[in-house]
Amino acid sequence: MALHIRQSALTAMLAAARDAPPLEACGLLLGTGACVESAVPAANVAPDPALHFEIDPAALIAAHRAARDGLGPHVLGYFHSHPNGLARPSATDAQSAARDGRVWAIVANDAITCWTDGPDGFEALSYAVTQG
Repeated sequence: MALHIRQSALTAMLAAARDAPPLEACGLLLGTGACVESAVPAANVAPDPALHFEIDPAALIAAHRAARDGLGPHVLGYFHSHPNGLARPSATDAQSAARDGRVWAIVANDAITCWTDGPDGFEALSYAVTQG
């Protein structure tokens, strides 16, 4: 799958990651098909947000409800940052993955990598940045 990420979504992920340390930033990737149209930061409600992320369930439910009701784009996946790490899935990420095929974007050191959360674990996903 070739993923397309709008420049504004990429900028939003990078900004959220820059503003969060020492905590992990997190949020939703919204769009249609294979196009991430927006990245919406959400509260990290993990018990230890410096080491883990958990997207605020209220934000996640609201996004799914808006998509279901035709009022918003679909939840294509999630993003989070690794403030002191690498832009690749950690062991903790692998343990908490749902294996549901969603996209995970990981931000570290001003770099973003994308992954598909597949049945056999994370697989690297290439992307192109688009304007608009």
